[in-house]
Amino acid sequence: MFGTILISVCTVMHIYVFWRTASVPLVGRHVPRWLFLTLCTGLWVLFFLGRVVGHRHTGALAVAVELVGMDWMAMLFLTFVCVLAVDLVTGFGFLLRRLAPTLRGWALVAGGILSVIALVQGLRPPVVQSYEVRLSGLPREMEGRVIVAMSDLHIGSLLGERWLAARVAQVQAERPDMVVLLGDQFEGHGPAQAELLPILRGLTAPLGVWAVSGNHEFHGRGNSSLSLLQEAGIGVLRDRWAEVQPGFILAGVDDLTNRRHARQQGGPFIQALEGRPPGVTILLSHRPRRAARAASAGVGLMLCGHTHGGQIWPFNYVVRQSYPLLAGRYEVGAMTVIVSRGAGTWGPRMRLWQPGEILSLTLRGEKTRG
Repeated sequence: MFGTILISVCTVMHIYVFWRTASVPLVGRHVPRWLFLTLCTGLWVLFFLGRVVGHRHTGALAVAVELVGMDWMAMLFLTFVCVLAVDLVTGFGFLLRRLAPTLRGWALVAGGILSVIALVQGLRPPVVQSYEVRLSGLPREMEGRVIVAMSDLHIGSLLGERWLAARVAQVQAERPDMVVLLGDQFEGHGPAQAELLPILRGLTAPLGVWAVSGNHEFHGRGNSSLSLLQEAGIGVLRDRWAEVQPGFILAGVDDLTNRRHARQQGGPFIQALEGRPPGVTILLSHRPRRAARAASAGVGLMLCGHTHGGQIWPFNYVVRQSYPLLAGRYEVGAMTVIVSRGAGTWGPRMRLWQPGEILSLTLRGEKTRG
């Protein structure tokens, strides 16, 4: 269903952009009609194959087609936004009749410039974003401890072993006391890759390496990726909690769209948190939803991902309609929520004004009055 909607929306944008491009004087004078139509059709086919072939096949050719097709999808989106903005300002050509076609040409240039910037930003390594989090009742032994969190790695055909190894090195450079993975560790195309095991085993921390599932962990191949994580020595929290230190509890839920949650009484948070001992609780949830429910259950810190911060501006304004907790730090009652923009990318290897990130969290107890 998602793929059908995505292809339909991109097809509409494709038709719109090329329809308006045809009205640009420079294009009309210098680009033969047959070449224009061939380019229009060819780019749509490239996008379609990038979406379909990249999700169903492996190999160098499939990877190349997926990369180019998905990057074209992002370029199309940015160009669509620029051209639509000009059309809105000019009343779709009814205002500024003589100037409107030329302005559409400049909109195409703007879309191209933004696409180049997005390509450069998408290829950059994620930044390390540091936070200091105060938790009421934090055990003295946990004062100053560092938790490093990664989300949305999307390891697969486009982001592979070398990229993952670099991210592991970034995490270990922070000298973490605990490492947590917030879902969508894998893209979900084909079986989990056993060759990633030595790299994943490079994630180490005194208080353990822990993970929860994201929606991509359930794409097409069951839970083999979760088994791979467990084989690498990573503790997978599937609607359960673990007491990492006396008075310090780490809980995690499967992705909130996982079908088995529909059969649970009271929702996944109840099962993940019930029966836990007294103390500070940190909750890992791939999607930044139901935060108020987690806060009412006594969670002190909730860590999430999934949104990518919108990944490509101005798509973040669209994503915010579904996920008001889009990226960064929020306070929900007495609970802190931190939403990661993710370390990797979904679809295009592009980001615009929403850089990838790894979270480094330093835990502090409450300030003493005096």
